[in-house]
Formats: sequence, structure tokens, C-alpha cells
Amino acid sequence: MLTLYSNIKQLVQIENNSEQKNSVKGTEMDVLPCMNDAWLLTENDLIKDFGSMQSFPTGLHYDTEINCTGKFILPTWCDSHTHLVFSHPREHEFVDRIHGLSYEEIAKRGGGILNSAKRMQEIGESELFDISLERLHQVIAMGTGAIEIKSGYGLSTEGEIKMLRVIKKLKEENLIDIKASFLAAHAFPSEYRENHEGYIQLIIEEMLPSVVDEGLADYMDVFCEKGFFNVDETDRLLSAATKYGLKPKIHANQLYNSGGVQIGVKHNAISVDHLETMDDDEVACLQNSNTMATLLPGAAFFLAMHYQPARKLIDAGLAVALATDYNPGSCPSGNMNFILSLACTQMRMTPEEAVNACTINGAAAMELQHQLGTIARGKKARFIITKPMSSLAYLPYAFGESVIDRVVI
Repeated sequence: MLTLYSNIKQLVQIENNSEQKNSVKGTEMDVLPCMNDAWLLTENDLIKDFGSMQSFPTGLHYDTEINCTGKFILPTWCDSHTHLVFSHPREHEFVDRIHGLSYEEIAKRGGGILNSAKRMQEIGESELFDISLERLHQVIAMGTGAIEIKSGYGLSTEGEIKMLRVIKKLKEENLIDIKASFLAAHAFPSEYRENHEGYIQLIIEEMLPSVVDEGLADYMDVFCEKGFFNVDETDRLLSAATKYGLKPKIHANQLYNSGGVQIGVKHNAISVDHLETMDDDEVACLQNSNTMATLLPGAAFFLAMHYQPARKLIDAGLAVALATDYNPGSCPSGNMNFILSLACTQMRMTPEEAVNACTINGAAAMELQHQLGTIARGKKARFIITKPMSSLAYLPYAFGESVIDRVVI
């Protein structure tokens, strides 16, 4: 099936095959290649060609035409950090924070991740799949065309395997590209609170082999943070993961300068995520690496924390990705459009920088940059068609308005 999208007001994030990039960084992030008054041709699920309406090829064959007058087309969002598979929301903790409890205080009382882990034990795999599939459909409708989903609410071999099997079943729905991260090192379960070594050995000796044997994960993630997993523990876990062929990702520097950035770079992590707390040493460490800095402003917004230093990172020449951190405790939203707006309003990113961070760099943070993230011949036909807009800046500007007309996946 050949489908022509004609009279596109602006075709955003175009890329010629000879110029394809793995990511964009520093000053490059403020450059967003676009074409005004454009057409786009897809064949089945791939982008076949595009060009200017002024030089529309005579005799071009197509089966269906969709008129996009006044509308923008841009790649679907690539959300590289989520916890979309969870059993129940945690709105009562939201109220606790209103009454003055901190994220750490809630966790110490058995809330937070441990609360989700308790509820995970109570839900069946079939029900967990059904509610997770519903969430997946919701984020797709908001423009997400690729997503990473973590385990981490099982905190036991049975619970972690259950979550990862659900993620695998979501992959098998073939709706969008999904990458799975094994995150048993999200918190220490209650029974191992005073026996960290015992839980680490359980992850390394029992969970990891089971996960790999079933082919359930692409990455291994660790929450490297004060009160969770320290640098030495993180080092051991990522070393073990590498031996099993799982590439590292890492939660780093959300609450403190945890050393997570440095240990992530040491292990050639695909990305280090969160980064609310950064100093010059961490920035310099990332400058000498190929690790993506992934920022999660939705969590900073919902927890009323300070935002990640996007300007400092970009001005230092780094590549930055944006993701939702969709989870029941610190960011109960998978809306990448809101993340785009937060990036501009709270982290002083330009619309061009924010779109790059949500598309090509988000794809790179999942190793999908050769399939997604730009409008390029041969890449997957995954894109957003907006409602008529005056300019691209209207997308982050109109944060309370749905400007998406259609999501093509």
C-alpha cells in the first residue's frame, strides 16, 4: 500500500540517507531540519520518499492520498525511560507529599517502590498484561512510537519474571518498538533490608540467569542512589549483567551526587537517567563518553524538585534525551507532549532542542536511531500529524491542548 501525504505545511526532522546521524549534541540540538510545503510517501510501514510540493514528481503512483494542508508531520516520540507495567496507582502517596512527607520519607515507611512491589505480588500476569496494554494504547495515542519499559516492582525472582514476561507479551502485540530493562536493583525488598549482600547475590545468581535464559531483557538497570544501591553494589551488578550480555542503563543522581554517572560511564552505559543533581565532574565525565544523558522533567515536576540542568549539559556539548519516567509514584503520566513543554518552560530548552531530545536522541537511548527518530527514506513510517498550527513552537506552547490529529504507526 502506497500512501501519499500531501500539502504538508512543514515536514519536521527530515534526514537524507547520506547524512544519517546516531544522535545530535551540543549546538547541533538547536538545528531541526525541516521542509515547508512538502509531501511524504510511505509504502506499507516504511518511508519511501519525500520532497517539496513545488517539485512534486509527475506520474508518481500511490494508492491513497491524505491532504495535510496546514498540518505538521514529525517523527513519533521515543520515550526511553518508563515503568509502564505496574499494578496500581499510588495517589495516597501524592496526598502524603502534599502534607509534607518527602519521597525518601515515604520510602522509609514502606511506601514508594516497596508499596508497588507488594501490590505486584497480588496481581496475576493476565490482569497485569491487560492494564499495561491499555496504558500502552494511551501513550501511543499521545504520539509515542517507541518505548522502553522497566521491571523493578517485582523485587523477587517470580515478580521480576512476571513483569518481564508481560513486557515481552506487549512486544508481541507489534504495536510499536519496545525495549525491556531488567531493574530488580530498584530497591531492597523488606526481607533484605539488613542483608543487602543476600539480595545482590539473588539478582546475580538466580534472577539474571533466568531473565537471560528466557530472553526477557535488552538492558540491565540499577537505581544508584543514597538509600538504594551504592556505587560498589552498582558496579558488581553491572559487571554481572555485562557477562550475561545485557547492556547497562542506570538511574543516577536523582537525589544526590551518587557517583552513578561515573559508574555508568565506566560500564559504557547506553544512558544515565534522571540527573537532577549534577556538578562539573559529572559533566566532564559524560563529555568523555558515548553515554546519553536522559532527563526526566516529569518526575521533577510531580515531586516538586529542582529540574535537571539541561542548558548546562547542552552548552557543554552533550547529547540530551527526554523521557517521561511514567510510573505510579513520581510521574504518573506517559504524555511526551507535556515533557516537551516542561523542557522548554522549566529547563530553557528551545523547541528545536526539545524535539531533537524527544525523537532522534530518545531513539539513540534505545539503540533505535537507525529505524526511528527522523523522517528518512527506509526508516519506519512512525509519525505524528498535527492539527493545523501556526508554527512548530505552538506544540510545546499549547501545553494544555491536544494538537495531535493522528498518529501513524
